[in-house]
Amino acid sequence: MRTSHRSRPARVSLRWKIAALAAATACLVVAAVGVLVHVWTAQDIRDRAQGQALNRLYSAVDVYRRTGTLTDGAELDPAGLPTALRHPDDDLRHTAHDGRIDGNLGPSVWAAQRVDGPGSPVMAVLVNMGPELHGLRRLDAIMAVASLVALAAAAPLAVYGAGLLARRLRRVSETAGRISAGDLDARTGPTKGRDEVADIAATVDLMADSLGRRLRIERQFTADVAHELRTPVGGLLAATDLLPPGETEDLLRARVRDLRGLVEDLLEISRLDAGAEQPVRARVPLGAVVSEAVARTGLDTQVTDADLDARRTEAAPTVRSAETVERRDSGETVETDPRRLERIVGNLVLNAHRHGDTPVQVTVEGRTVVVRDHGPGFPPDLLLYGPRRFHTAAAERGSGHGLGLTIALGQARLLGAELRLENAPDGGAVATLRLPT
Repeated sequence: MRTSHRSRPARVSLRWKIAALAAATACLVVAAVGVLVHVWTAQDIRDRAQGQALNRLYSAVDVYRRTGTLTDGAELDPAGLPTALRHPDDDLRHTAHDGRIDGNLGPSVWAAQRVDGPGSPVMAVLVNMGPELHGLRRLDAIMAVASLVALAAAAPLAVYGAGLLARRLRRVSETAGRISAGDLDARTGPTKGRDEVADIAATVDLMADSLGRRLRIERQFTADVAHELRTPVGGLLAATDLLPPGETEDLLRARVRDLRGLVEDLLEISRLDAGAEQPVRARVPLGAVVSEAVARTGLDTQVTDADLDARRTEAAPTVRSAETVERRDSGETVETDPRRLERIVGNLVLNAHRHGDTPVQVTVEGRTVVVRDHGPGFPPDLLLYGPRRFHTAAAERGSGHGLGLTIALGQARLLGAELRLENAPDGGAVATLRLPT
């Protein structure tokens, strides 16, 4: 039975969420590793260039002091020497980074030192880091390509792994949905793995076992009570015939009749719960069966057969045989159990009169029967959870045992029909019964 509809946003599969999260995590890891490798390698190149420059300067100064000859590419007061090294205050070795690039030269590291104390010329050595930095750029490109290849290989694995997890969760979800729809024998069964999904599956199965056990106890109790009450209620009804006529006798007879109807309803529910009922199908005119069911209630109800009215108002210039007229006037025929169909329609009409307000209208169109009243409508929890026995939900809907809609729902399921309960936009309760094709 469908009672109400909630708009649900478009769902994104957990499989793709997990795969996207894995891909994003991999990208972050690759980016972090790439940045760290780049920074470390660049610093290492600079440190090695600085050490090489100091070593060459030390050797060049030593040779110059002994022989006066410039070696290892050393220069005295070169024009390109950075400003920070042009006028050192001591005779110690100093280095400076030169970011200028001229063709294949640069960036560079300069090392400088006065050759013979304060005021003496400054000897400088230049070490070009260009080739090493070019190798660093090649390393960056290789790492980027390798990361893309690794990501391309890891993404399908992530999708596959996430798909395995999603399938297991979907299986649990389908089981929970079947239990919610009334299939108390649905179970997830053993699942692969010993993780949280397996725990959820086991918990759902345990919940289903507990729920099924409680419902079976409730149904058995209902059946036992109905069977035990049937005989004494029948005897009580017979005993009322021995009372002298009068107002007391009428009142007592009415109350006993109500009690007998309650017992019969409980017996019917117990048989439906036990699956002991089987429909006896026959092809019958839907409109005629519905009209007969409404007439049996004895309540003032407007019945409209839309298909039959349309046929009767069609222009008919040709002469039709009596058989054709009878067939067309009989309306839509359906293959169903007429007794159970009458029970459903009768309960819906009685419910509309008892809990709603007039006018009560019954419309037959195609294979659909619509029963509408103009009262306060169905209460919200009935639309949300469906009818429940001995629960009428709202005081404004009147009194009752809450069994009429429960029986109608059970009989509709037995016939393979769909019973939908909703409220009309302009007020009133609407029950729509759709018979199967």
